[in-house]
Amino acid sequence: MADNLKLIPIILCGGSGSRLWPLSRQSFPKQYLNVHPNNNYSFLQITLKRIMQITDLENPIIICNDEHRFIAAEQLRQIGVDANSIILEPFGRNTCPAVTLAALKSQEYGKDYILLILPSDHLIKDEKIFLETIEKAKHYALSNKLVTFGVSPDSPETGYGYIKSIRPFLEDQEDGIEIEKFIEKPNLSTAKKLIKDRSYNWNSGIYMFKASSVIAEIKKYNPDILNICKKSLQAKKIDLCFERLDKNSFKKCPNISFDNSVMEKTDLGMVLPLKAGWSDIGGWKAFWENSPKNLNGNVILGDSLEIESKDNIIISNSRLTIGLGIKDLIVIETSDAVLVANKDKSEKVRDLVNYLERKGRNENKQHSLVYRPWGNYISIENGSKWKVKKIEVKQGESLSLQMHYQRAEHWIVVTGTAEVQIGEKKLILKENQSCFVPKETQHRLSNIGKDSLVIIEVQSGSYLEEDDIVRFEDKYGRR
Repeated sequence: MADNLKLIPIILCGGSGSRLWPLSRQSFPKQYLNVHPNNNYSFLQITLKRIMQITDLENPIIICNDEHRFIAAEQLRQIGVDANSIILEPFGRNTCPAVTLAALKSQEYGKDYILLILPSDHLIKDEKIFLETIEKAKHYALSNKLVTFGVSPDSPETGYGYIKSIRPFLEDQEDGIEIEKFIEKPNLSTAKKLIKDRSYNWNSGIYMFKASSVIAEIKKYNPDILNICKKSLQAKKIDLCFERLDKNSFKKCPNISFDNSVMEKTDLGMVLPLKAGWSDIGGWKAFWENSPKNLNGNVILGDSLEIESKDNIIISNSRLTIGLGIKDLIVIETSDAVLVANKDKSEKVRDLVNYLERKGRNENKQHSLVYRPWGNYISIENGSKWKVKKIEVKQGESLSLQMHYQRAEHWIVVTGTAEVQIGEKKLILKENQSCFVPKETQHRLSNIGKDSLVIIEVQSGSYLEEDDIVRFEDKYGRR
């Protein structure tokens, strides 16, 4: 096999990122957030930009949830990345089906590519060492090995899985070692024992292998997953730039990780040391540890201040937030939720999100700021029979031709130029002009100006939820 075999990055964009609530939510999870103090890129965008210098690189394959398809596509567009494919999972089935889909998809291109499997929400501090390690891993992949990347632990972390190699790693070792076993996320006492043995490394969740090698191992240990993924791809539907998997086939797929299904069973596994300052930012404590701090050890983002406070995270998204005389706290403010927690309770945030789910709260799923393929809207205020939104429509985009049975709407243009269709009529509205849309009337809003269109929408009616939308035409293929 030629040493210049091309590499396809496989970017895994599933997951809800609930441990970074309330910033990360089901409708807009961690991988799409921009919370880095030194740049304006999301975790997904940073992941893509990080790999651009890899030699013999093909365009990536993106695996993401159907709900996030337009967010992912827009973030790729913003940094000028063209995907080979954006595969939409109708529901999450963990990492083994995602890896299987990507491997099968890569073979459609007619070659046996090297695949680099990358979660989309990790932090890598030393990109130069990361890229050097990726180049080293190609040698093992070309030898039909399934490579994973281990991180030498510096603390008894209970939020990571561990990999045990067949012998300890030396201090300056750069070569890979065969894998003996995997350990699920341990309790604290077990983690303290593991980090004393240099045979144990944190499991980064990054992998490399040839497509043919991994497909052969999946066929050997999980033929059902392979067959289901084949059927899901064969019956897929093309929707704009997306490949939508067949729901009926994919729903039969087991929910299982790649580690559990393949890496724990194969005798081809290798672990390569990754010394690039890796973190998966699995919670707010990890976020604090990996973020720049002021002289008092505080991470301060947004419209936030600290006075006589030490070692806190204070993040504000919509209003001034001040920490006065506080220590070791997480303070996260959004327009509809505020989290105040002890930093050492960071791992409990996921339990909190599950608690909100049991209580029937919507804040665990939706932000007040909601992204759509045409732009976004934010709910400003609401009552039992009225709601006020700010709607922003990108240049050249338009909402669907739609109707509501139970609400009427007033639109006031704040900035930009709108074309409004109400029934059979079409209007051109500019700043400070408005219109009324009666209920049970077809209507559409379009931005025909050179800049973003911003309007204030005032809804009134007996029912104001988003499921009171009947779509007749939609350029984005929504129903």
